[in-house]
Amino acid sequence: MLSIIGTPASRRAWARSCAVLFAFGLLAGHAAHAQDAGLTLDAALQIATNRSSSIQAAQASVRGSADVVVKAGQLPNPTLNLSVQDLPVNGPNAFTIGQDNFTMGGIGIQQEWVSPEKRRLQTTLADRAVERDQSTVLEKVAEVRQQAAMAWLNAIYAKKAVALSQALVDHLSEELTARQASYRGAKGTAVDVAQASLTLGNARDELINAQQDEKTALIALSRWTAAGNVLEVAGTPPELESQVSRLSVEQLAQVQPSLIAARAAISLADADTDVTRSNRSTNWTWGLTYFKSGGKFPDYVSVGVSIPLPIHRRNVEDRDVEQKSEMGTQARLTYEDTERQVVADIQSLTAKLAGGRERLANAKQTVLPAAKQKVQLANAAYRSGAGTLADALDARHVQLEADLQVLNLEREVSLVWAQLEYQVLPPDMTSGQ
Repeated sequence: MLSIIGTPASRRAWARSCAVLFAFGLLAGHAAHAQDAGLTLDAALQIATNRSSSIQAAQASVRGSADVVVKAGQLPNPTLNLSVQDLPVNGPNAFTIGQDNFTMGGIGIQQEWVSPEKRRLQTTLADRAVERDQSTVLEKVAEVRQQAAMAWLNAIYAKKAVALSQALVDHLSEELTARQASYRGAKGTAVDVAQASLTLGNARDELINAQQDEKTALIALSRWTAAGNVLEVAGTPPELESQVSRLSVEQLAQVQPSLIAARAAISLADADTDVTRSNRSTNWTWGLTYFKSGGKFPDYVSVGVSIPLPIHRRNVEDRDVEQKSEMGTQARLTYEDTERQVVADIQSLTAKLAGGRERLANAKQTVLPAAKQKVQLANAAYRSGAGTLADALDARHVQLEADLQVLNLEREVSLVWAQLEYQVLPPDMTSGQ
């Protein structure tokens, strides 16, 4: 996805790839809106990645850095020198050129010479700066993918919560209708009708709250997809399995953006040190000037070379090298600390994911069956006259609460999964690094 850009051809390829990527993002966005079924997780990730302003801003920084690569290997611009020597300021030839034997007009060129090795090192430094900016793009991509995935998961579970609440409202509406008909037929009591009406009112309040949660989740998803107002999500949540915890440290270094950025910082610091060390050898400046004489004197040519004298090298150039070397040491220590932090985060999220999956399995194996059994027993007792309608309706409400409890637990565990799974990028996105 990302490659170092140092030549006009590679810059054109980069521009084409960015254009294709952006166009594909637009098509993906239009396709997602055209689907009545709603926005899937894969579509949300694709659209978010292609439309993110933060990613595009980081890509602009890469293009800007890439433009400097060619410049870094060039010689400095030459200097054109125009001069007049021995110009008379008084007498009959004052401030005239060509009348006095000693007055000369000169035109010359001056060029600072930078050795090919220095220019190669400067080009390498510019390349490393591009890599550093590319690693920033990867960090933005990972952040956008992670946030978009979490927003989609919140939206899909909010949608499921609305469906559960709506199912309860529908059930209780039918129950209220049945109680009212029973009361009119003198087979029920006013208490049963009031109890059914009260329970239905509470269920409708919970439905309104669930619908508001869904709207809020869709707004958050719209923020990350930048695709207008997302009105619907579709699909099923992914299996809560992640292979990230099985990656070795060496494998993580290839796909974890924070580690890629820290490694790029080391390369940049080393390249900067190499350039600074090469500056211990000073650049020469040569010049050539042609002088046109006045009067009877011949024309002249002047050739010269300027050589800086590093008489304070130990306290100037060497100090610069030491300072850059320490920056390299800092970058390496930062990488080590980042590596420890990344590994610790992955281990922590892996433990949370494992614990959440155990809780989820326990809830599905014990809480949900028990709630369902309670509903069956309460309904049977009410039909036999051994129980009340309030008990039956309460059991149904408890079952909904159990369903919502499991649903919220699934959402909580899925968010942990997303934090873990999207902490790394697919290899094809990081191959350029």
